[in-house]
Parts: sequence; structure tokens; C-alpha cells
Amino acid sequence: MLKDKKIKLNTTLDEVDHQILDILVENARIPFTDIAKKLVVSPGTIHVRVKKMEDEGIIKGSTLSLDYEKMGYSFIAHVGIRLKRTSSIDNVISDLRKIANVTIAYITAGKYHIFCKVRARGTSDAKDVIYAIDQIKGVKRTESMISMEERINDKKRLMHSIFKEL
Repeated sequence: MLKDKKIKLNTTLDEVDHQILDILVENARIPFTDIAKKLVVSPGTIHVRVKKMEDEGIIKGSTLSLDYEKMGYSFIAHVGIRLKRTSSIDNVISDLRKIANVTIAYITAGKYHIFCKVRARGTSDAKDVIYAIDQIKGVKRTESMISMEERINDKKRLMHSIFKEL
């Protein structure tokens, strides 16, 4: 965290905005009337403030979290991809989009050109996905790491830290 850097926004966010974001990060589907009751403000206030944060680009849509484990996809592998040429990144990303098990792909600097998160039913399923990634034109090699257990998946800590800086 950089304490000496100030964040520059086109709008001013206050503690009510912070509380609204805190609630929405936890449950993006919560009705504005419920947020208003929790914060003891009018539903119109919530609507106006959320709209302001959407217009500013601070809030970008809302998401739905799926429990892939309950659907049988509890195996997670992270796959680092080295390319033959960096100019093939767009084509490789396009081909990765065709593999449903690739749930996240980052373009990175360092050891890998692309770093992916793969969800699978088990090791055999993951092996097939990784082999499919290896076959993509432009891929030089892959390196896989198995996720043993997720310990941090926190969308709030950074947000709270940012609000302390404002």
C-alpha cells in the first residue's frame, strides 16, 4: 500500500458511499431499499449514489458467484503459458476462450506471457484441458500448478484500504 500517494477521482466518495460499496460487494443483488434501511437513508439516496458510482466507473455491473465445487469442478490448476512469439497473444487468447474450463486468463510480464486459471472435475480432466492448451498454435510450453486450497479471496480489504487513503 502506498500511503504517500493520493487517489484522484472525478467525484468525491464519502463514508456512505463506502458503506454502500461494502454491502454491494457482499451481495450485489440486495435491493436498494434494504441498503437504505441498513444505512438509515432513503432508497432514493442509495439509487443516486450507486448511479453516480456507476457513471464514474467505480461500479461496473454486478456479478454472480457460482460454487463450482457443488457442480463437480473442485480441481483448480494455474497454468503459465510461454509463447513462441509475443505477437501471437491475441490469437492464443482467442483460442483459450474456446476452452470452457479456462475461467481466467491474464496477459503477464515475466516468466509467462499468459497466466490462466483452469477448473476441472479432477486430475484427468485437468490433464485434457492442459494438453488442449499445449496444442494451441503459438504456445511454446506450459507450466502447471495445482491449487491445494484457496485461503484468500477477499474483495473488501483493498476497498477498505483505498477508502482510508481518500
